[in-house]
Amino acid sequence: MWAILSGIEGNLKAYQSVLEDISCQKCEFEQFYILGDLVGPNPDSELLVERVRETTDSGEFEPQLCMGWWEEQCFNLHGLGGNVEGDELLKKYGGDVVELLWNSVSRETVEWLRQQHFGFLELDCLLIHGSSVGVNDELRADTPAWRMLDRLQRVGANQLFCGRSGQIFEYELRGGSVCSRVSTLDEEQSSEAVKLTEKRVVGVGSVGRHWGRATYTLYDPNSNRVDFRQVNYD
Repeated sequence: MWAILSGIEGNLKAYQSVLEDISCQKCEFEQFYILGDLVGPNPDSELLVERVRETTDSGEFEPQLCMGWWEEQCFNLHGLGGNVEGDELLKKYGGDVVELLWNSVSRETVEWLRQQHFGFLELDCLLIHGSSVGVNDELRADTPAWRMLDRLQRVGANQLFCGRSGQIFEYELRGGSVCSRVSTLDEEQSSEAVKLTEKRVVGVGSVGRHWGRATYTLYDPNSNRVDFRQVNYD
């Protein structure tokens, strides 16, 4: 069984509540993923990172972590990202949130976050915060099928698990075909149709975005079953 989390956003209480729920499951876990947005504009972000990092020494099951949108904003604020002006964060949330994020995540933690993965390709599954395009690419339950298919085809995966939207959803693409054509300055080649196998995109939820209600996903790679979990806490 795999436990797949995303969107903790510095919410230590929510994370601890989810860990307790995971420990109550009557199954053996092989993988534990956190798909980005571990930190956020939350004063508990440093305590949360410490909690995650201490699993290496405590003997707990260590999560595999990839970068998310909030991590990217931290990189930008410290002049280490692709948008050093940080105007994306400023336009979206305003100056108060920019200041709070700066005060919530230390430079040492930012350097550690930079060492984490962009995503994971495991079996036929891509596990990532946004999509194969980038961390800010938000796939939702109402995203057009062609866009979902494009994100899967870019990496040759049949299933994509993502957390950017914070939604829990299961989006199935039940076969079909893709027609491709290559054009050059000299000529246009004949089109080629490729038949597709069934594919799926899964929104894994958000642990810490909504206070009092954490959502995450369990996945059994043997049966291909997805189980969405909701944990209520005070």
